[in-house]
Amino acid sequence: MAAAAVSTASSAAVTNKSHLSSSLDKPFSSPSQKLLSLAAKTLPKPYHHHHRTLITAASKNPLTDVVSSKPNPDGRSFDSYFDDDDKPREECGVVGIYGDSEASRLCYLALHALQHRGQEGAGIVCVNDNVLKSITGVGLVSDVFSESKLDQLPGDLAIGHVRYSTAGSSMLKNVQPFVASYRFGSVGVAHNGNLVNYKQLRGELEENGSIFNTSSDTEVVLHLIAISKARPFLLRIVEACEKIEGAYSMVFATEDKLVAVRDPYGFRPLVMGRRSNGAVVFASETCALDLIEATYEREVLPGEVVVVDKEGVQSICLMPHPERKSCIFEHIYFALPNSVVFGRSVYESRRAFGEILATEAPVECDVVIAVPDSGVVAALGYAAKAGVPFQQGLIRSHYVGRTFIEPSQKIRDFGVKLKLSPVRAVLEGKRVVVVDDSIVRGTTSSKIVRLLKEAGAKEVHMRIASPPIIASCYYGVDTPSAEELISNRMSVEEIREYIGSDSLAFLPIESLNKLLGSDSKSYCYACFSGNYPVEPTGKVKRIGDFMDDGLSGDMDSIDGGWLPGSSKVQKKTILNEVRTS
Repeated sequence: MAAAAVSTASSAAVTNKSHLSSSLDKPFSSPSQKLLSLAAKTLPKPYHHHHRTLITAASKNPLTDVVSSKPNPDGRSFDSYFDDDDKPREECGVVGIYGDSEASRLCYLALHALQHRGQEGAGIVCVNDNVLKSITGVGLVSDVFSESKLDQLPGDLAIGHVRYSTAGSSMLKNVQPFVASYRFGSVGVAHNGNLVNYKQLRGELEENGSIFNTSSDTEVVLHLIAISKARPFLLRIVEACEKIEGAYSMVFATEDKLVAVRDPYGFRPLVMGRRSNGAVVFASETCALDLIEATYEREVLPGEVVVVDKEGVQSICLMPHPERKSCIFEHIYFALPNSVVFGRSVYESRRAFGEILATEAPVECDVVIAVPDSGVVAALGYAAKAGVPFQQGLIRSHYVGRTFIEPSQKIRDFGVKLKLSPVRAVLEGKRVVVVDDSIVRGTTSSKIVRLLKEAGAKEVHMRIASPPIIASCYYGVDTPSAEELISNRMSVEEIREYIGSDSLAFLPIESLNKLLGSDSKSYCYACFSGNYPVEPTGKVKRIGDFMDDGLSGDMDSIDGGWLPGSSKVQKKTILNEVRTS
C-alpha cells in the first residue's frame, strides 16, 4: 500500500526538463580550459552608455524603524515566538532583469513575489548610461521603495535582493545588492547562499591589504573580482568563483552586462525566463517570473555562468561540477507552492508528502487541519488520501507587525496566539490530525498542541511533512546549532511527549527518496543526515550571527553556529534511532 502511494505521488509530480538551445555565437575561452559553450540567444540592443562614474544612493530608512520587542523572562524576545522561530529560514532571494526600460519597477514587483525569502531588508541596483545606482533599505520591499525612489532608478538593467537575518536589527550596510568600483569599472552583486570558506578567504584578503566595509560573505566575492587580473570581466567572475566554496546563486550587474552564476552543486535555486519584449529575467523562484509576465525557460545549471548583453545570451560552464545537491527544503518549506523549483512543482511535491504520511502513518481521525501557511498543501494531500475532510482549524493573522506591546500580566503562549487562532467549531470534541512542514526546536509545536486541546480537541495527532532535522545547514539556511535541534537529542516518542500530542510521525526519508525517484541523489539531505556535500572546515559563520548583522566583534568570539560537536558516526546513529522509533 505504501509503495502504491509513493507511485501515485511520483506520477503526480511535475518535471520540467528544459534544455539549453543552440551553441554560442561567440564562444569564450579560458586559460584553465574549463569553459564550455552551452547556449546563445539574441536580445534587442540596449541603450548606449557613456559614463563610468559610480553613484550610490542609500535608503533613508533609519535603523530605529526596526524596534526590537522587549525580552521574555526566558531571555528571548517575543518577536521570535511569532516570527516562525521554530522553522529553518532562507537567507534571501535575488532577481536580475536585462533589456526592459522599466527594469527597476519590474525588479520591485519580482522582489514582492520573493518577499517570503527575506523580510529584513531589500535593495535594487540599476544601470543607466554606464552608471550603477543603488537604493537599499531595512524592512519590507514596500517599506523601502516608493514611487519617487523608483523614479531615481531608470535604465534597462537592474538587479535586486531581499534579505533575511536572525539576530537583532539588520544593519543597512549589509543590505544587498552591494556595489563596488574597481580599476576597470563598477559591479553590483546580489547573492543567495552561504560560503563555507568565508573566514579563510577574508583573512587572506585582509593580509594582502583588502579593506572590508561589511561583515557579509558576499563582499569577499567583490574583493576576489577586484584583485583578479583576468580579462575580460567574465573571467574575473570565473576566477573568483573557483576560490569560493559553499552555496551561491548570484546575479551581477556591470555597466553593460547582466551575469547569473550558480555554484557547482546547485544548492540554491536560480531560474531564467523571458518577457514578451525579449527582456531576460533571472530569479530565485518562478513565482517572480509569473508576476512580471516572464515565461519560464530553464534553470541556471549548477556550475553555469550566463551572460546577457547586447550580443544576446551566452552561457559557459564555470567548472566541472560534481553530482548536484539541491536543497530539499525548498520543496518542504522555503519556496511558494506556485513555484517550480529544480524542475519540479512545489505544490505537487508537498501534496505527495501528505499522501505518503496518510499511507505510512495513518490514524483514526475526524478532521485534518494544517499549521498555516506552509503545512496547508501537505495537509490537503493527507486528507485526500485518508478520505477525511480538511478544514481550517487554525487561522493565521497576517497583520502582526514586527513589534507589539506585551501585556503586563503574562499570557501563556502569547506570541503563538497572536499569530494563530484555533477555530473551536472545527476542533471541539474531534480527533484532529494537524500537519506541519517541520519541527526544529519543538517549542512552537508544543504551544500549538496546547492551543488545539484548549479549544476542545479530543485528540491531537501531529504529522510532519519532512524527516527529522538533526544537523545544521551551512548553505544559506538559518538553522540552530545541532544541540538545539530537538530531533538531534530526542527520539520520536520523546518528542511526542515533549510537545504533548497523542501521536507523532515524520515523513520517512526512504519514502522521500522513492518519491523523488531518479532525482533523489541530486538533492542535499545534510540537515537530515549530517553528511555534508561540501564539508565545512574550522569555524563556519552561521547566518544570523552578529558578524553577519554588521556589529563589531571578532569571529572567534561568536559562540555557536559552528560545526556540530557530534561526529559523523554519532549523527548516523541518531538518524537510525529516529528512523526506527
